[in-house]
Amino acid sequence: MQEIKFRQADYTEPAVRALLADVVAELSERYGGSGDDTPIADDDFAPPNGAFFVADDGERLVACAAWRRHHDDAELKRMYTARSARGRGLGRRMLATVEESARAAGCRRVILETGDRQPEAVALYESAGYVRIEDFGYYKGEEGVLSYGKAL
Repeated sequence: MQEIKFRQADYTEPAVRALLADVVAELSERYGGSGDDTPIADDDFAPPNGAFFVADDGERLVACAAWRRHHDDAELKRMYTARSARGRGLGRRMLATVEESARAAGCRRVILETGDRQPEAVALYESAGYVRIEDFGYYKGEEGVLSYGKAL
């Protein structure tokens, strides 16, 4: 097994964009349509108002997660582990990386939207101390949306 390295990345890097295509494809499989229509700008994840992280196995990117400022909070976005790399704890490590970065940037909590067709994600968030909060984001009020938060 190759060593996985975590690093901050630019959201516009070609390798990042390739991994993001996988993210959206999987969301489309689960939910239909485009997978995710949430508006995201290229600079949403640029410091000091956010950060984008990847896990690199030396050959390709195998996981990612990001946060962007949402008032005093950090909104978790693009949390994903490639199918080939699942079951190795990368999601939990990536989540901790995002939380540490958001805390250092002065955010008071991490918030997120997920859906009821992502039970693995829900299980991860709940086991990491996230609790249900009032829906807040792009999919607020949509059937199946689940919003969570965790104080930092």
